[in-house]
Amino acid sequence: MRPLQIAAVVLCILLNALDGFDVLAISFASPGIASEWGIDRAALGFVLSMELIGMAVGSLVLGNLADRIGRRPTVLGCLVVMAGGMGLASLANSVIELSLIRLATGLGIGGMLACTNALVAEFSNDRHRNLAVAIMAAGYPMGAIIGGSIATGLLADGHWRDVFVFGAIITGVFLPIAWVLLPESIGYLAQKRGPNALERINATLRRFGHEIAQALPPAPEKAHSVSIAQLFAPGLARVTIVLTLAYFCHIMTFYYILKWIPKIVVDMGYVASRAGDVLVWANVGGLLGAALLSVMTYRFGVRALVITAMLASTVLVSLFGQGQATLGGLALVAAAAGFCTNAAVVGLYALFARGFPTSVRAGGTGFAIGIGRGGAALGPIVAGLLFNAGLGLGYVSLLMAMGSLIAAGALLFLKEQGD
Repeated sequence: MRPLQIAAVVLCILLNALDGFDVLAISFASPGIASEWGIDRAALGFVLSMELIGMAVGSLVLGNLADRIGRRPTVLGCLVVMAGGMGLASLANSVIELSLIRLATGLGIGGMLACTNALVAEFSNDRHRNLAVAIMAAGYPMGAIIGGSIATGLLADGHWRDVFVFGAIITGVFLPIAWVLLPESIGYLAQKRGPNALERINATLRRFGHEIAQALPPAPEKAHSVSIAQLFAPGLARVTIVLTLAYFCHIMTFYYILKWIPKIVVDMGYVASRAGDVLVWANVGGLLGAALLSVMTYRFGVRALVITAMLASTVLVSLFGQGQATLGGLALVAAAAGFCTNAAVVGLYALFARGFPTSVRAGGTGFAIGIGRGGAALGPIVAGLLFNAGLGLGYVSLLMAMGSLIAAGALLFLKEQGD
């Protein structure tokens, strides 16, 4: 791994961190939005979910686009969309305007997530690839933590729109950096080929400090496409249904916590900047939970760990809804809930790799995550509707926590490959 090669990987990690902040910017701003426009919680729930819907579409559409036109131009295009979306969000004057802007911004965020994952794997060598991808995944909550800490300061001294202005500026700063530091991946060029593929590959190899290639490697075999019918064939249908249901239900609980914490804390009587602190601590807990579960998989079964994390998530999300006497106590419960919910999400990714056989692993994982992201978008909406129906925080949190409980129950029916 040469210095410029490492720099390209680090840039991808930072871009993933940028995604982490951009996704949660609306959460930090939500108390101010609700106060300024006088909207109810049902309407706020839809606003909070818009970029999650955009992310689902962006991951699929722009991820496929990156396979056709290249990772580099797709990343640069996503940065333009994200910077423009954050800037326009600061100028929005209605719920409809803001919702449409966040939907478009989510397209860029989803496309960026798909590209950075591929780029880190393709820029890293075999020895460091797994570590690099793991660090990249940690960049997402790190972006929420660092960006969220800055957002709380902006909210303390300014306005909710300042959060989006900051996001637009920092996203815009990354555009020239990516233009300079981010070449097209050699893996993509070798697979896509073309009349000048070898020249472009050698230009990148020289830039990274490696010896040039004398010829292109043998053409890779055409990837075997996976049909939906294969995922529901006898012997595999149960795995597909169980993992998709578990991911869908748990991710509803996960995004209920991440999207609604600031508004909930403000409604408890705290100022918006202090509410942002609670969300930051939830992400700190999420980062620690992901790290601990990854380490514990060396000694314990993944499914048992995920079920345990989901059961704990059910308890802690319900406990969060009971409120705490102090803001510190509330932050502690939020961190614990974030710890368990994110640990279970990370564990589910490991279960996808273990549950689906090699021949359908990529297609099965894509199907489960694609359908599951519907749960991500649905979680904040359902919570908003429950609040608007007159249910208190305790009842709403208890009902939303049931997503984790249902997911844990579903995993009891999972038979992993190799069992």
